[in-house]
Amino acid sequence: PEMGLCIIINNKNFHENTGMACRSGTDVDAANLRETFMNLKYEVRIKNDLTCKEMLELMSNVSKEDHSKRSSFICVLLSHGEEGIIFGTNGPVNLKKLASFFRGDYCRSLTGKPKLFIIQACRGTELDCGIETDSGAEDDMACQKIPVEADFLYAYSTAPGYFSWRNSKYRI
Repeated sequence: PEMGLCIIINNKNFHENTGMACRSGTDVDAANLRETFMNLKYEVRIKNDLTCKEMLELMSNVSKEDHSKRSSFICVLLSHGEEGIIFGTNGPVNLKKLASFFRGDYCRSLTGKPKLFIIQACRGTELDCGIETDSGAEDDMACQKIPVEADFLYAYSTAPGYFSWRNSKYRI
């Protein structure tokens, strides 16, 4: 099987009525992500500046593709955000709604396969002032600040609000 499909939604420019600023630097992130996932043998598709409707249509259309020869699916969202929300260029979209197109009952060809959502967006208004770190390097960048909650990856066995299932008969 192929590694899989990686969709990158890169929202940089927002409609005036949203009051949201241009996300300068996001194109560099998108290019780096594209290169990384291409090197990992993913088919990469980048979509720029999508409205809410276009984001939902894209996820719906991609979920209807035949993923049977793919071993996984990745969706990278680069945009403004809030807790549980990602912004299209004209307003908010519920993250759970975007991901729901890939549930096992909607996207059969990805059932039992990893579906990763990587989100580069704010989740609230608290400011993490960071902490100085010694990188161990001998150069000028030896001491730099990183967020106090950096280097965490939370991987849950279930979605928020749901029971977690386990196989009580066979160990995996």
